[in-house]
Amino acid sequence: MKHENLPNKKHKANNLSRRNFLGTTASAAAAFTIIPRYVMGGQGNTPPSDLINVAGIGVGSQGGGDIQQVCSPDVPIVRPQRNSNGTPMTKEQIAAQQARMAEMMKRNPPPGGQPGGQPAGQPGRQPGGQPNPNAAVQMGAAGSGKVIKLANIYALCDVDADYAGHIIKGYPKAKVYTDWREMLDREKSIDAVVIGTPDHNHALIAAAYMRAKKHVYLEKPMAKTIYECRKLAEIAKETGVVTQMGNQGHATEGTRKTVEWIQGDVIGRVREVLLSTNRPMGFWPQGDMKRPAGTTPPKNLKYDIWLGPAPEKPYNPDVLHFNWRGLWDYGTGAMGDMGAHIFDAPIWALNLGMPAKIQATSSPYSTDYMPLCELVTYEFPARGYLPPVKITWCDGGLRPPRPEGLEAGRAMKDATYIGDKGIITHGSHGAMPELIPADKNFKGPDPWLPRTGNIFEDWIDAIRNGKKSCNDFSIAAKLTEIMLLTNIAVLNQRANITLEYDAVNIKISNLPAADSLFHYEYRSGWTL
Repeated sequence: MKHENLPNKKHKANNLSRRNFLGTTASAAAAFTIIPRYVMGGQGNTPPSDLINVAGIGVGSQGGGDIQQVCSPDVPIVRPQRNSNGTPMTKEQIAAQQARMAEMMKRNPPPGGQPGGQPAGQPGRQPGGQPNPNAAVQMGAAGSGKVIKLANIYALCDVDADYAGHIIKGYPKAKVYTDWREMLDREKSIDAVVIGTPDHNHALIAAAYMRAKKHVYLEKPMAKTIYECRKLAEIAKETGVVTQMGNQGHATEGTRKTVEWIQGDVIGRVREVLLSTNRPMGFWPQGDMKRPAGTTPPKNLKYDIWLGPAPEKPYNPDVLHFNWRGLWDYGTGAMGDMGAHIFDAPIWALNLGMPAKIQATSSPYSTDYMPLCELVTYEFPARGYLPPVKITWCDGGLRPPRPEGLEAGRAMKDATYIGDKGIITHGSHGAMPELIPADKNFKGPDPWLPRTGNIFEDWIDAIRNGKKSCNDFSIAAKLTEIMLLTNIAVLNQRANITLEYDAVNIKISNLPAADSLFHYEYRSGWTL
């Protein structure tokens, strides 16, 4: 890190006792009594004496929504109408964006019955979790009207206090920082953090807080590089903290049903899976274009901290605070944004390891921006009695070829599993799985996977009761690594070979030149 942590100070005895308990629950759970949920006041509520202290880092957008799922704001949050760079939207801009969204949805109907294939329960949000700039609405518990008190919001940190101002105003008791390193040094009472920064800052922040024995909720993708994924999983195991990646679909009923149906042999052996998303089309720019010219950062933005380990390049408002997703320096593209929500269920249901081979083709891209659309194939080897699986991923509004057995007129959803006895299809986040051909008498196997509550309830419950979360870093690292192989394949498509991945040694065995893409050189002063 660029900033040296100060040595720990002694705490008052009562605080030390509580902190020691919370910091060691993952390794000493058997020594304590597990409190049933109904004793804790019911789902979404916990007695104040048991509340842990949670800090949010990067709360202006998705991270602010995450915080509201942990604890309802004390003051109703009014979401501002703004452009992706944080500037206020004019009436003309609002009208133009509404027209574009309507046209996009008309041309590319959302699968799963929800905007962009998202599950229900995300009011006022664009697909992908980005706050909808068209709706300045009062928000309670992330817009649901439900009061949530899973934890205490102790502190909030964002490099742009203006951009995150609507969230900060919702939690007037929280301490406010612009530098996550300073907050780590000073606030010893923090028990856990929710990290919602851009992708390129995920690993450094998560690693620092885990080493300080803080539990971590980290938005997807878990990291920007495969090396970072492996390192975070290693640190999580070493420290014993409770981790969770923000892949909300992992905890949904639809995902669990999909796993149970496929592992219950409802459609027989699955040898092919088709996945797709409309990202980034209509959401953020990508393609063969140049980075916008630099300008002076506004005074309210701590741009050096925002850059973190990324290359030293000038600020431009068209990159911050949302469009960074399409730039190689900061984001991971459509796969990084939606891959976790779409690729997760197939990996879980089919017990997939790492792909042995991967190949990509795409529309043009530049040294600055990723391509607008991609088609990528992954070949997974057999697993015991389970056959090899080929997975095809499309983004940018492309759809894979329609499989035989899909009725005429039926739109393809985000995920389609082709078995030798039928087809299962579902939307993003595992939403609304369906059996094809439809069978009105089909009930599916009896549920056997545990139902954990949503991803936030599961994380807090795991911290309090000394157990692993449902999507901790040992699970999320594998998913994210598979996702990140996509960009390596895209960048090497002109080699005109199918990449052969040696996951044990983390290398492309038939193209050594590609190995440099497993990580990158951090900006001077920043280390993992």
